Amino acid sequence: MPFPHPVPEALTHLAGEWRVTRTVRDLADGSEGRFSGTTLFSPLPAPDEGGLLHHESGVFTWRGTARPAERTLRFLPGGIPGTARVEFADGRFFHDLDLRSGRHSADHPCSADLYHGEFEVYDADRWRARWRVGGPAKDLLLVTDYVRTRVTARPAPSTCPESPGP
Repeated sequence: MPFPHPVPEALTHLAGEWRVTRTVRDLADGSEGRFSGTTLFSPLPAPDEGGLLHHESGVFTWRGTARPAERTLRFLPGGIPGTARVEFADGRFFHDLDLRSGRHSADHPCSADLYHGEFEVYDADRWRARWRVGGPAKDLLLVTDYVRTRVTARPAPSTCPESPGP
């Protein structure tokens, strides 16, 4: 499929489990870290029906030290059909997400720093988020690759009538 891969409905596309790999590079001193884990996009309970809970967990290695890491976000239906509104777990706004063209960019101010995100969908099972963080406190580049985890198909139910019990 040609890149970018248009996504008519972001929440439908994101639902499910993804294998995640992320590099974090400190542009000020050249340090580089890595995150490896999974992200599960599962349905939000009422009253946020129609949205997804994004839970990421894995291991982050920074300067030779590996430690568990996780984060939670909320993906809600956006103001335009097919788009999403991304919030932190506590309900604060993070950014909008419009993948209808297969690409999107968003900004998020955080204190005096600015997070500039670029999102690219490669096909139905691969996409990338790239965040450039700049300001007085941070000078980072975060690149996250998502690959859909295949769910093993369950065997089809037997069409044979049940045998009588003992």
